[in-house]
Amino acid sequence: MPTIFTKIIQGEIPAYKIAEDSNFIAFLDINPNTKGHTLCVPKKEVNKLFDLDEGTYNGLMQFSRKVAIAIEKVVPCKRIGVAVIGLEVPHVHVHLIPLNKMSDMDFSKKVTLSPEEFSTLANQIKAQL
Repeated sequence: MPTIFTKIIQGEIPAYKIAEDSNFIAFLDINPNTKGHTLCVPKKEVNKLFDLDEGTYNGLMQFSRKVAIAIEKVVPCKRIGVAVIGLEVPHVHVHLIPLNKMSDMDFSKKVTLSPEEFSTLANQIKAQL
């Protein structure tokens, strides 16, 4: 059964897309820790990060770096935190989280954005790529 990320990749579920190429996609996390929290996902459905082949792994990190640089230009923060947890969705994904304090990495704390705020933010980050 396809994961929710595969359904986003295939266009079956809407998302606030930031970037996309033939191998990867980046979109805003719909339940973000902080404003700008973005997920970078390989289009190839693989459960665990270290099960990716070396080329896809390296490509995901390069893609995530480009997206992180764009986020940092739009969202005021001290740095972009990176997390790969993967327990909630069995499809590799890199969390890019704008950080101003350590607690911004706490996945039990979330912020709420309106659809308009999500859309505006996605467009602002896209413009930086």
